[in-house]
Amino acid sequence: MSVASKLRAGIPQSLIDELEAEGGIFVEDILHGLSHLPKITQVQPRRAVLAMPEYHPPLAGRQALRLDFNENTFAPSPRVFAALQKLTSEGLTIYPERQPTERIVADHFGLAPEQVMLTNGVDEAIHLLACAFLDEGDEALVCTPSFFMYDVSISMMTSGLRRVQADDTLAFPFERFLAAITPRTKLIIVASPNNPTGATVSREHLLAIAAAAPQAVLMVDEAYFHFHGETTMGDAGKIPNLLVARTFSKAYGLANLRVGMLAGDARLIGFLHKVSSPYNVNGVALAVLPEALADEDYLQWYVSQVRAGRDRVEAALDELGVRYWKSAANFVLMDIGPRHKELVAAMRAHGVLLRDRSADPGCDGYVRITIGVEDHVTRGIAALRASLAEINWTPNESRIAQGKSEETNEYE
Repeated sequence: MSVASKLRAGIPQSLIDELEAEGGIFVEDILHGLSHLPKITQVQPRRAVLAMPEYHPPLAGRQALRLDFNENTFAPSPRVFAALQKLTSEGLTIYPERQPTERIVADHFGLAPEQVMLTNGVDEAIHLLACAFLDEGDEALVCTPSFFMYDVSISMMTSGLRRVQADDTLAFPFERFLAAITPRTKLIIVASPNNPTGATVSREHLLAIAAAAPQAVLMVDEAYFHFHGETTMGDAGKIPNLLVARTFSKAYGLANLRVGMLAGDARLIGFLHKVSSPYNVNGVALAVLPEALADEDYLQWYVSQVRAGRDRVEAALDELGVRYWKSAANFVLMDIGPRHKELVAAMRAHGVLLRDRSADPGCDGYVRITIGVEDHVTRGIAALRASLAEINWTPNESRIAQGKSEETNEYE
């Protein structure tokens, strides 16, 4: 074996001695030149993991009014707390059984148990879809800007992620999205209402997408359904390639317990069971979820609070001259412009957290505010007025006022 071959395998002491004996070789120079190379003993993940994006939610220091993560800003149903108080210490030692609660959830939505799967939040649902239906070389289709975890889970399985960028209206680009479907498309994810834009996609358009790609799974992410009201849940089980995702983190206020669901064709749900852990949803979530679902009065009260608050926030933004996008969700996206970070910092100083969305494709200068209950909306609007005044913000600082609206990229 040549010295060069030995170098490729590592630099043991015996090789260093051999180089020195041959003369004319400066061992220190060689070691310095190769010091940046990974050692053969260093563990490396799959190439896809090295290349995939990483999600970094700004979770540190959230001891303030939480208008940043689209959570329920108040509380879940009182019936949830009553159910928690019935839990026993022995019960915490038992592996959770998902199926009994899945039957209750299925009945609530008018579905068969085999058409429903509970997941560890919708995040896990996205992960399971990618694992079950994507091979390297397959294509997955999303619209951007949207929920970043789509990119993370898809990129883990294939380099074939295709993004269709919305234009400055942030409306769903239906025609261009439909044109992006190819025979290699195996997974399509569409959020309606969408995060962070608040835009919706009609049921007619969603069913047209499903029909245009019978070889692909279409997941409709309805995390913010309650604040909008339109759904494809009635099509779950009837359209063979349709899966509907719902979360119980938003309107139901169970974000800390991590529980979501997928509903649709029993055959597709069966494949997802194969790649899922049998104990993916914790027993506390399974115990309280039926109570959260049963308390329709509480749910409707919270939803009405958010809808009224959304109108108040949009009216305040009109008065302040802040450009924004009409939203069907529990948040509103605002165009602040270059000083978006200053606004977020000023709001934090007033005890209110906002989410800077400038890193999202096509969202430079945009900030999102979550809508909560009446008192939280009042505090949020007051802090926004004060913060904009403190940083001397003017409407001509918005991205559109500066002529920075970007041309639409068909695919990214």
